[in-house]
Amino acid sequence: MNRPNIWAEGREIIFEDNHLLVINKPAGLLVQGDATGDEPLSKKAAEYLKFKYKKPGEAFVGVCHRIDRPVSGIVVLAKTSKALSRLNEMFRDSLMTKTYWALTGKPPVPESGTLVHWLVKDTIRNVTKAYPEKHTQGLRSELRYELLGPAANRFLLKINPVTGRPHQIRTQLANGLGTPILGDVKYGYIAPLPDVSIALHARQLQLQHPVTKEAMTFVAPLPDAPHWDPARELYI
Repeated sequence: MNRPNIWAEGREIIFEDNHLLVINKPAGLLVQGDATGDEPLSKKAAEYLKFKYKKPGEAFVGVCHRIDRPVSGIVVLAKTSKALSRLNEMFRDSLMTKTYWALTGKPPVPESGTLVHWLVKDTIRNVTKAYPEKHTQGLRSELRYELLGPAANRFLLKINPVTGRPHQIRTQLANGLGTPILGDVKYGYIAPLPDVSIALHARQLQLQHPVTKEAMTFVAPLPDAPHWDPARELYI
């Protein structure tokens, strides 16, 4: 039996133990299945675990958070129900530090700060709108951002979301700051990228291990894509 080549095209296992599987997800791959029927990361991970550990039945894979399909970077999957339950609580209560990197076409003004908006999602169009004032249908959303510097003709931002809302970083940078993410035509960027990804990467995650309680920091290498080359050369 040949090992399933489920980590091709830049997919990478960052960490694995008895309870966690931490993966550097490539842009374009769903984390969890949806109406498209495309095979998601969770299914591929289950296939990997079934093969690696020669499991006679299906391997347990719990999804405790997601990043958007066109976004790359860290995804934490649970290998046990105990880990899943505790991770769900941690993500719900924001008991971890998430760091994203994003490329934009112009620098933010000011160069660093905190954004607070109320986000309302249009489920039919699958877009989220950011309102600067409290909205009766909105969810309060907060992030901190900082300009790391120029990257060729783009600008590299570091973002720490305090809350975790659908499309939060994408809409807050675009609607709230006027700096849509490179390739994110859904939120106002002028043109798509050749690979139809967007230049948003879940770069780092700091959390307490849900079982051992050890403090852990995971870092995901940038995708092997030309638009990330200047950031890779200048800031890593």
